[in-house]
Amino acid sequence: MTGTGAHLLRGVQARRVVEQRLREDITRGAVVPGQRLVEPELGERYGVTRNSARLALDVLIAEGLVERIPHRGARVRVVSPSEAVAILECRQVLDGLLARKAAQNATVGEVDRLRATLERMRRAVADQEVLVYSALVQEHHRLLRESARQPMASSLVEGLQSRIARHQFRFLLRPGRARQSLDGLARVVDAVAERRADAAESAARAHLQAVIDAVLQESTER
Repeated sequence: MTGTGAHLLRGVQARRVVEQRLREDITRGAVVPGQRLVEPELGERYGVTRNSARLALDVLIAEGLVERIPHRGARVRVVSPSEAVAILECRQVLDGLLARKAAQNATVGEVDRLRATLERMRRAVADQEVLVYSALVQEHHRLLRESARQPMASSLVEGLQSRIARHQFRFLLRPGRARQSLDGLARVVDAVAERRADAAESAARAHLQAVIDAVLQESTER
């Protein structure tokens, strides 16, 4: 998307557009780790002002997805396999807690929304729509966080998620991995719906252990 003059997006809306689209581009590999992020080029790419691009970069820097190097500018932060595993291990504990709390606290309406999202995920896997499935996984986690009513754990997870989104997306690209992910998240939803807190926590931790194992395997294959 490009734009000039009056056609450029500005303000908070523009900043959010760049945040969302650049985050998505990094996750799916359209923008790669180590790639320079030049504000005028981002403005042209996303149809926003240079200032909006700069403000969006500041947000992504705070998330740990982008870094600014003195005298060289901003670039996509390189997250090594070992760092990704360390983050995933933290997520494993936090996601287990959130799943446990969701099993204890979710309303009937929240369980229904988790099940509805799961059905959409099943269709995405059947249609081999990895990008759609990846977005629905994030929707699943958002719903789970809301139903858990544990704001501290939710905030910590949100702060970690962006840093490992690309590793998780690469995991889903491998043959059979999306189905494996779906089966794991279905076990989480079933346990939450049945109010089985121990099972919900175990299922959430097992789901992330599969991602950890895949990251470790990929790092040894390089």
